[in-house]
Amino acid sequence: MSTAEEEDLVPVCANCGKEGSDINNICNKCNQVKYCNAVCKKKHRHKHKKECEEYVAKLHDIELFKQPSPKDDCPICFLRLPSLNSGSTYKSCCGKLICSGCSYAPVYDDRGNEVDEEKCPFCRTPNPIIEEEARKRIKTRVDMKDARAMFNGGCYYYQGTNGFIQSYTKALELYHQAAELGQATASSCIGYAYSIGQGVEVDKKKANHYYELAAMGGCEGARYNLGLVEEKAGNFDRAIKHYMIAVRSGNSQSLEAIKQLYTNEHATKEDYTTTLRLYQAYLGEIKSTQRDKAAEFDKKYRYY
Repeated sequence: MSTAEEEDLVPVCANCGKEGSDINNICNKCNQVKYCNAVCKKKHRHKHKKECEEYVAKLHDIELFKQPSPKDDCPICFLRLPSLNSGSTYKSCCGKLICSGCSYAPVYDDRGNEVDEEKCPFCRTPNPIIEEEARKRIKTRVDMKDARAMFNGGCYYYQGTNGFIQSYTKALELYHQAAELGQATASSCIGYAYSIGQGVEVDKKKANHYYELAAMGGCEGARYNLGLVEEKAGNFDRAIKHYMIAVRSGNSQSLEAIKQLYTNEHATKEDYTTTLRLYQAYLGEIKSTQRDKAAEFDKKYRYY
C-alpha cells in the first residue's frame, strides 16, 4: 500500500467500529491499533493483548538481533580496535582509546627523534607518574561527561583500585551515567550487578534488560551472556543468533559455544562453518604488524 493510499484511509475504532478523523487514541504498546476513546481501549484490551504482545516482541527481536556497528577504529593506525580490553588502552589525558600496537610503538618528537619519556602516543602528554595524578585525570574526564572515563571510574570503584575506595554504590552510579551516554559495557556491568545482587537486589529481569541494552550497543560479552541464557532455556536457534553476532564482534567464547552446540547436534555444520568465517574476518580486520610486535613483547596481551 502506498503512502498516499494510507493517508486516504479513514481511522476506525478497533472496539466499536466508529469511523472518523478524531479516532486517535492509540495503543501505547504497539502504536498500531486506534480507538475513539479510553473506554473503548480498555474494553478491547483483552482481545488485543495477545496480538499486541506478539507484535511488540517481533519488533524487539528485530532490534535485538541486528549486527551492531563495529567498534571504533584506533585514532592513530585507523584499524578496527580489538574487542578484548587488553587490545587497547584508554588515555585519560585526551580521552582516546588507543590500540596496544600503537601504545607499544615508539614516540617521536616534532623533529622525528625518538623520545625516551613515556608519553601518550596521540596527544604527547606525559603519562601520569603517581596514582593521585592518574585519579585526578579520570575525575576531570568524568566532569567532562566522558562516557569511557565514567565507565573506567566505575570499574575502579567496583574493584577498589587505582586509589579509588571500593564502593558498589558509586560504581553503579558511574555505570548508569556512562550507559546513558551510550557506553554499552557499562550497561553490561549493571546487568551483572543485578544478576548476582552486588550493590542491588538480585533481579534477573532487570539483568536481562541491561544485557540486551549492552548487546544492542555492541558489547559482545553481554551478547554472549544472552546466548547462554537462551541455550540453557533450550532455545538453540536464538542462542546461535546471539553467538554469531558476538563472534563477528570478536568474542571467542561464542565461537567455542557454537562448536559445542555443533558437537551436541544442536547446531548445523553450516552454522559452525559460518561462525569460523566470521571470526576469521574479524581477525583480518584487527591484525597489524605493530600489534603482533606488541603481542610478542608482552605475552600477557591477547588481542584476538
